[in-house]
Amino acid sequence: MIHSADIREWRNHSVVDPKGHKIGVLEAVYVDTTTEPAMATVRTGLPTRHHLAFVPLDEAIVGPGYVKVSYSKTLVKKAPSVGMDGILPAESEQAIFQHYDMPYQTGAGGERQLARR
Repeated sequence: MIHSADIREWRNHSVVDPKGHKIGVLEAVYVDTTTEPAMATVRTGLPTRHHLAFVPLDEAIVGPGYVKVSYSKTLVKKAPSVGMDGILPAESEQAIFQHYDMPYQTGAGGERQLARR
């Protein structure tokens, strides 16, 4: 279980896939507005063209200097992303969940599911 109190320490850790391939660097963690940390943004791309790709944190393992996710580097690199200074629009959340074949549900009043921590 990932504890939300620990997530501030993960920033700038390497994010690796199940085979240990580096995907990028953890930029931010998004929490499910009803539970615990749910997604992270990973800084990927060339140094002059970075973007932030979203990856779920279910089954993530935190080690010294890295966060290992349960999704392949290829899948993460094809995930919906935002620019380095971008903010995730509410209407784009569902596409992220669909990319990873995960259920998406807004709050009872239509509130978004993810909140940046």
